[in-house]
Amino acid sequence: MTLPPGPTLDDVRDAAAQLKGVAHRTPVLRSRTLDELVGAEVHLKCENFQRIGAFKFRGAYNAASRLTQEQLAKGVAAYSSGNHAQAVALAARELGTTAVILMPEDAPRSKVAATLGYGAEVVTYDRYTGDRDALGAAMAAERGLTLIPPYEHPHVIAGQGTAALELVEEAGELGALVAPVGGGGLIAGSATAVKGLSPATRVIGVEPEAGDDTRRSLAAGERVTVPVPRTIADGQAAETPGELTFSVNRRLVDEIALVTDDQIRDAMRLAFERLKIVVEPSGATGLAALLAGRIDRLPSRVGVIISGGNIDTRRFTELCG
Repeated sequence: MTLPPGPTLDDVRDAAAQLKGVAHRTPVLRSRTLDELVGAEVHLKCENFQRIGAFKFRGAYNAASRLTQEQLAKGVAAYSSGNHAQAVALAARELGTTAVILMPEDAPRSKVAATLGYGAEVVTYDRYTGDRDALGAAMAAERGLTLIPPYEHPHVIAGQGTAALELVEEAGELGALVAPVGGGGLIAGSATAVKGLSPATRVIGVEPEAGDDTRRSLAAGERVTVPVPRTIADGQAAETPGELTFSVNRRLVDEIALVTDDQIRDAMRLAFERLKIVVEPSGATGLAALLAGRIDRLPSRVGVIISGGNIDTRRFTELCG
């Protein structure tokens, strides 16, 4: 199968125009305390304030809004552990269509409830025994729906890249950009935007230690599969990088840092207590890498994408209390 070309900087800019007035232009947060802790000037792009509480709305809406009227009339489908599920559900509602979402049985209850609240139908599966790509594709084909994957789509990747585009527009040129890595869509879109604007900027992805499929794949020069990760960072529990995202990331991503679940908890606590923001585990991994000293040769100006804040009180207290 021939892969579609990865998006360009122009595609990211086109996505930004498509999202204008629909997605939020999220704030960039600064903290003197954080700067002192890590020894650099840190600019946090707070996608926890995005619609549905995560960056995923950008890619989902950019892709869904380009479907034909015939496709929209039939509806859309997606598979996700939570944030992409909510994003596609809301995008479908905004565009006047319906959505059916495949979610793992152990997905966070708050994310399932939010997806249902946006009007989607939820179908569950066992993430440890089921192949969500195959199940999602079969479900979409059976029902005649257009599948919007969480990262394996040029419009999805370009949409995710608009967060980094906004960050650079506001903060200026950065020595490094740090972003979480799950399937690879956010880091691929971010790298496309940042490298297009400033080729010298280092792009650093962050994965949980239990799910370092992208780090291993970049080291091997080909996609590597790991066992289903058991980590508190549910949004990063990918087994294998996407084909399209990996083709982009192997060209544009400079390195991958790893963090432990305890380091993620520490970052969530600091974000809550000192920065006054709520961040979900997957959203905190970039910050965790900075705080834990997991990034070598840290430049003087760093951008970090806080990718999401979808966590309920019970789960937050369970992890950080």
